[in-house]
Amino acid sequence: MDLLTAADVRLMQGLAQRIVATRLDLVNSDASVGELAWNWGKGHAAFGATWSRRLWFAGDDLVAWGWAQLPHRHLTSAYLALQVDPDHAPLVDEVIDWYDEVAAGMRRSLIVQGADKFGLARWNARGYEREPDSGGWTQLNVRDLHDIEKPLLPKGFRFRNADEVSPAAVVQAHVDAWPSSPYNLDAYEGVRATEPYRGDLHVLVEAPDGTMAASAVMWLDEVNRTAEFEPVGTHPDYRRQGLGRALLLHGMHVARDAGATQMTVACLGAADHPKARGLYYGVGFDYFSRDIILNRA
Repeated sequence: MDLLTAADVRLMQGLAQRIVATRLDLVNSDASVGELAWNWGKGHAAFGATWSRRLWFAGDDLVAWGWAQLPHRHLTSAYLALQVDPDHAPLVDEVIDWYDEVAAGMRRSLIVQGADKFGLARWNARGYEREPDSGGWTQLNVRDLHDIEKPLLPKGFRFRNADEVSPAAVVQAHVDAWPSSPYNLDAYEGVRATEPYRGDLHVLVEAPDGTMAASAVMWLDEVNRTAEFEPVGTHPDYRRQGLGRALLLHGMHVARDAGATQMTVACLGAADHPKARGLYYGVGFDYFSRDIILNRA
């Protein structure tokens, strides 16, 4: 079994950059530059021994990949992250063959972008069924960075970045926002070591008592001059105070200063998950595309 490596992730990010340049709506939501970096960085030390992968090349160019996350600890079924270059769309059949082989006998799932009609048809033809839209599908939201509102924080709060505070404080900010997350210092070290992570693009809000009340990691794609928020979270004791809104606006100013002209962020898209969607719409993001969850028993 060929296991995923850091070098593979860089190649996969390169494919994402090539597709973003022409068809942003065909980049799978778990295959973007930032999502790949976040998932690899925080998880490879703990789960990398169960991360099988296959790469397809045309000459020296990576044109398709599959990353199978096989059962471990809390994961009881197989999950596939994948990306196929739209100019090599028929390779999806080889990805399906490989996934069916490496995850044989397991419940299998994956996501495909809604705009990928060819890919969806091929997965459907091979027995993968669409999950109802009441499930955990995500939507991609986009905005340009030409005109950004000035961020306002409540008295006593201030903006910080990960280079200015301790690693323990950065980790605690994430765990406070996502209490069920296994994130820890080792995971954070993995994230910090993964390109294109930059501590100055990892922004936080510090409360008057020193608590990191909100945080957001931004991932800059210098090739396409785009930046991506992933993840974004606020401490439950500090919600409904405008901190998330202020942090997003501040982050976009920082991203623009770093060279970005466009920003993206993903969120749950189902009707019963309105809060994050409303927050992003409120700072100028618009719906752009969505993914489709596919399952096979």
